[in-house]
Amino acid sequence: MLQARRALAQKVADHLFEAETAVDVALSRTAGLAQVMPDVRADAGLSALIGQGAVERACEAMAALATARRALCETHNELTVARTQIGLGAIAFGATDKPPVTSPGAEPKRLRAVGDDG
Repeated sequence: MLQARRALAQKVADHLFEAETAVDVALSRTAGLAQVMPDVRADAGLSALIGQGAVERACEAMAALATARRALCETHNELTVARTQIGLGAIAFGATDKPPVTSPGAEPKRLRAVGDDG
């Protein structure tokens, strides 16, 4: 039974990682589009009014993708809770270099210079 749960959890994890990657790629490509449009307009010597709507729509798409990315991050966190609920809390899925989880309101750790004692 444990092995079956692990296999099913891995299937969910694989799909989650694919979705996270897809949104990151879409966000990156859309940012590239938003970046290149004003450059091309300027290179062509066109008025700033040309393509303004397209730039705005690309920026709206980026905002929507950022919202989707946040939702997938929250999905990831919820699945971490579910993993424990089904008895797989000691099993790691995916990358192990995840940032530490801090409590709401907790003081973030500060970076310090090497050799700094304070």
